[in-house]
Amino acid sequence: MKKNMGLADRIIRAIIAIGLILLCVTHVVNGLSFIVLMVVAAVFLLTSLVGVCPAYSLFGLNTCARKRTVH
Repeated sequence: MKKNMGLADRIIRAIIAIGLILLCVTHVVNGLSFIVLMVVAAVFLLTSLVGVCPAYSLFGLNTCARKRTVH
């Protein structure tokens, strides 16, 4: 699959995922909120590691830097 997430986007998603995981681990949230936040954190972490976001593909978004061609 072609990557569609730039470095800044990947870093932001990883930071958000870590923050959500910390909220869950420190028991700030519990119950259904805990499960939902852990799933969101897992998706954010996975997409930031792989560099591909299925939602971006659906909407035709791409935050990767454009490659320059030398003439």
